Amino acid sequence: MATGAQDQDGCSKAAPKRLRRRAEFLRAASSGISRSLPAFKIQMARREDGAGEPRFGVTVTKKTAGAVGRNRIRRRLREAWRLGGALAGADGCDYVFVARRAALTAPFNELLTQMTEGLARIGRRGAAPSAPKRENGTPAP
Repeated sequence: MATGAQDQDGCSKAAPKRLRRRAEFLRAASSGISRSLPAFKIQMARREDGAGEPRFGVTVTKKTAGAVGRNRIRRRLREAWRLGGALAGADGCDYVFVARRAALTAPFNELLTQMTEGLARIGRRGAAPSAPKRENGTPAP
């Protein structure tokens, strides 16, 4: 994996950090913070330490496409992260993209736009901690 690939302008851009372990993917899925977009669903979880740059992972199920299609979707999403989609991610957060079939055929610019908008929307929702609640379940003043 080349971490110093060059874009069209000749500038070197580092690849964003990726999720590697199954437990990291499951934690993002169970956090309950998600946003749906036409090409994918984004799931987010804050890391316990709350530090470090954002990390990204992608899931493409077999029902989405065949092996070639799934690999192409993964490559397209990774490239979108590298070209700027990852800049919208919040520090100390893990993001999982659950790809849909539309990610295979969507124009790349649209995929990049969906990624940045989705990360901004989910960041707003995940940034605010839930309000403290009383014992009876109503929000405290």
